Amino acid sequence: MVAITKNAKFPVSLYGFAMLAIAFIISGCHSANSNSNAESTAQGLPDSAGFVSLFDGSTLSGWEGDTAVWHVADGAIVGEVTPASTPLKSNTFLIWKDGKPGNFELTAEYEISAEGNSGIQYRSEEVEGVPFGLRGYQMDIDGANTYTGQNYEERARCIVAFRGQKVTLPLVTDSISKLAKNNVWSVAVINDSLGNPDSLKAKINSGWNSCRIVAKGNHLQHYINGVLMCDVTDDDTANRKADGLIGLQMHAGHIMRVAYRNIKLKELK
Repeated sequence: MVAITKNAKFPVSLYGFAMLAIAFIISGCHSANSNSNAESTAQGLPDSAGFVSLFDGSTLSGWEGDTAVWHVADGAIVGEVTPASTPLKSNTFLIWKDGKPGNFELTAEYEISAEGNSGIQYRSEEVEGVPFGLRGYQMDIDGANTYTGQNYEERARCIVAFRGQKVTLPLVTDSISKLAKNNVWSVAVINDSLGNPDSLKAKINSGWNSCRIVAKGNHLQHYINGVLMCDVTDDDTANRKADGLIGLQMHAGHIMRVAYRNIKLKELK
């Protein structure tokens, strides 16, 4: 490119036109790159950190669920049950249908009403005879933050790790119905504390929060706002799952609203 300076022998008007043209070209290139990056994200291509967006920000493309409950608003996936809605008879899930990841890192942001009960399901399978029902691991989320961050196995071993716990789940031979007592997996071995549950609760905001799930082999970790909330090593080869569906939960029995945005997935080796 030939450099153009104010000392070059061009009329003032031509100089101004030349500078304007160069600025337009540079701006156009930058805009094209920006648009290309945005289109890559929308098309499910990895970003610079290797994450793929699971939500395009405007539609439920790639997801399946009860559209009487789930919709898109203000750039977020919203699940809502109002006093005028038909009450949910069972937990229902919005299910991502484009894969069944095993080893992965998932990040998202969520906001939930005070009375809400939700969660992010992973390594899950559909439940026969239950429309949009899932069975599997869940990062629990609730508006009162009683359970937020814990690992709850939906329709299976129930609470396998409370917030603040680092646990191992040993191999068992007895049935799930016998060992899941009072909604808790009774044989979980507590190895260490990640912090006082109430102190960890103080790290959770009343508005939007970030969350992160890391699942690699039999090691499962849940983070809220960058803080490790629970850590599970699942040695129970009889009951654990190596891969499966991802879903967003709406819990039965609640008038509530939950919103999820910036849902991204990176598969790990």
